[in-house]
Amino acid sequence: MPLTQLFAEKTLQPKERTEKLSVWLLERTVPPDTLVAFAAGSKDPVKATCIESLEYVSKTDPEIITANALHFVLDCLCAKTPRVKWESARVIGNCIHLFPDDTKTAAQLLLANTQHPGTVVRWSAAYALGQILKLNTPHNKWLVPEAQAIASHEEKNSIRKIYLDALKKIKAS
Repeated sequence: MPLTQLFAEKTLQPKERTEKLSVWLLERTVPPDTLVAFAAGSKDPVKATCIESLEYVSKTDPEIITANALHFVLDCLCAKTPRVKWESARVIGNCIHLFPDDTKTAAQLLLANTQHPGTVVRWSAAYALGQILKLNTPHNKWLVPEAQAIASHEEKNSIRKIYLDALKKIKAS
């Protein structure tokens, strides 16, 4: 079933679409770059579902994510739709360790989402930034103070804890 048909099928629930896409990606039936090309030309709800399937796949098998797919989700961090932002941040958190040359750009883009009014967007940005911090790159020189400042001002304990846990892990190493 082509991607356009999958999204045109009205009997499918959104989660069912995500599951089908995830299976197709994991089975290599649909290459990630094909999904990215489709998502790039789609409206935000469809784009978010495509990115959600990339998020699931990146958690299960991060090597499936291509550089093109990573750059797509990096660009999506600047989207207006919160779901597009948070799904993108999760993909980045799951696979950034495979793309060390993109850690600085990812961190800079994620920092903008740390001030978002949406809790899930901030949580997802914290998750991805925490993963970048744990990589202990030279960027930690400027990223650690940023994370400390964000943690000190973050109102949600669940989000603050993500930063504090990442900071503890890099100090312990």
